Amino acid sequence: MLKGIGVEKRFGGLTAVTSLDFEIFDGEIVGMIGPNGSGKTTLFNLISGLFKLDKGAIDFQGFRISGLPPYKVAKLGIGRTFQIVRPLMELSLLENVTTAVLYGSSGLHEVDVARDMAMNILKFTGLDSKFRNFPGELGIEGRKRLEIARALGSKPKILLLDEVFAGMNSKEIEGAIELTFRIRDEYRITVFMIEHVMKAIMTACDRVIALRHGVKIADGPPEQVANDPEVIRAYLGESYAKN
Repeated sequence: MLKGIGVEKRFGGLTAVTSLDFEIFDGEIVGMIGPNGSGKTTLFNLISGLFKLDKGAIDFQGFRISGLPPYKVAKLGIGRTFQIVRPLMELSLLENVTTAVLYGSSGLHEVDVARDMAMNILKFTGLDSKFRNFPGELGIEGRKRLEIARALGSKPKILLLDEVFAGMNSKEIEGAIELTFRIRDEYRITVFMIEHVMKAIMTACDRVIALRHGVKIADGPPEQVANDPEVIRAYLGESYAKN
């Protein structure tokens, strides 16, 4: 469904992503892990068109998306969330998601129909009782769910989730894991997520990709990747990898 071939991104003398090959298949939930600065969010920015590749290519459903602007990538069916949520603060939750529906890939132009769709998405994400509220009235879990709702409003075929579990407590994490499964199973959306919360990675993901200094060091089932010596070395250091 989504494929990267020799993807590379440089910022001056720093190479953030190096000769990266990856594949995401239809219906998967794939996690991406790695220490801070390993190139995870840079890759999402390359996929979504915020950054331009210096080398390589990215294909989505057999179509070359490298070099396309973000709005065209979104129209093709690639939705995403951001680490730092940036909702439209002057609009209600319903208006935030309605806006996403109108400017997403659904092709809708009727505001009433878009509003109905947005309300269904808010119900799906557990925010329907707060549809009149403004983003500033939400706690961290609510803001993360709104970010997901806005991304779902764009009607994606694949959803890139950037650390949506960060800052949540154990109960909230369990709820977010359940929501991730429902996005895949009920909405039929493939999920590719960056995450540091290992409970989410180990529970939700079919497969995990690990990066270190912009290089892929592992790709496989969660337990296999979590026990890979290179992954342990990347997170904990050389002495732990030898034990």
